[in-house]
Amino acid sequence: MESRTPTNPDLQEVELHAANGMIFLLGNLLLMFAWLAVLILSIVALSQNGSSLLGILMLVLSVLYLFLIGPILFGGLKVLKPNEALVLTLFGRYVGTLKGPGFYFVNPFCSAVNPAAGTQAATTASFSIDSPTAAASSPSAARGNVTLPSLSKKISLKTLTLNNDRQKINDKLGNPVIIGIAVVWRIVDTAQAVFNVDNYKEFLSIQCDSALRDIVRLYPYDAAGDSEEKSLRGSSQEISERLRREIQARVAFAGLEILEARITQLAYAPEIASAMLQRQQAAAIIDARQMIVEGAVGMVEMALSKLSEQQIVQLDEERKAAMVSNLLVVLCANRDAQPIVNSGSLY
Repeated sequence: MESRTPTNPDLQEVELHAANGMIFLLGNLLLMFAWLAVLILSIVALSQNGSSLLGILMLVLSVLYLFLIGPILFGGLKVLKPNEALVLTLFGRYVGTLKGPGFYFVNPFCSAVNPAAGTQAATTASFSIDSPTAAASSPSAARGNVTLPSLSKKISLKTLTLNNDRQKINDKLGNPVIIGIAVVWRIVDTAQAVFNVDNYKEFLSIQCDSALRDIVRLYPYDAAGDSEEKSLRGSSQEISERLRREIQARVAFAGLEILEARITQLAYAPEIASAMLQRQQAAAIIDARQMIVEGAVGMVEMALSKLSEQQIVQLDEERKAAMVSNLLVVLCANRDAQPIVNSGSLY
């Protein structure tokens, strides 16, 4: 399936190879101690010998390094954990993406960019408080499921799960259904994720909702009878794969890869759930009755055939009709039959 949004061929991820941060950390500390010694010596020299050009120059240089250059160089030290990345820009220009676990040193004037920092696409667990009394009586319960998003500019390259809220959508037949999906995704191009969309988490969440609505409208909730038509309930594998491809086509521009999309919740909307349940029960009863009648007719046919072949009794058409009627009543009835014993003659 082709992407509906044209990709930007000029914007591609560039992996940045940074220097070892430990070497720069130790070197900067040594230089700061050295310049601290120079500062002390210059102050002592100026106090003893009076003003001198060399002493003033050394004093100015040491102050600059100790209070300006040294602290600025510390800002270029970056620490990354496994499956983390930093998208770096220098005065608005993209310079590269720092990947891989380790301790690095980059240009201290580079700034990390992550517009999705501090936001969450969706929560995997939700709660509701029906009354202020419940919230006051159990404040820990009200706070227990809240996860504060991280403000770090680091981008996670891990496989993540998006679990959007349930939606009410009309299926192919116009019946409102409640449906929810879980999408497994990851970032494959950090530059496109950061610069092609404003917030890739919110972008993914909105596109998942939109794709879900488009897909659900193409299928009924359940196939009628023995029909081979695909349905939301009976063809979950096919629909999940089609949903994954639909979402992937929408978010490829943002450098995201959709690994899996699964329907997690599926039910009729509350306003029609009762009526649909009665409809399903009626269909089940009809199917069961049809099977019972087919079996009863076969048993009656077998009984008449056996009686005729073994010549146990000779029945005219009227007696055969009565026997068929009685057997069908017994075999198709909801209750056990109450036999009546005839002690008189046959006629």
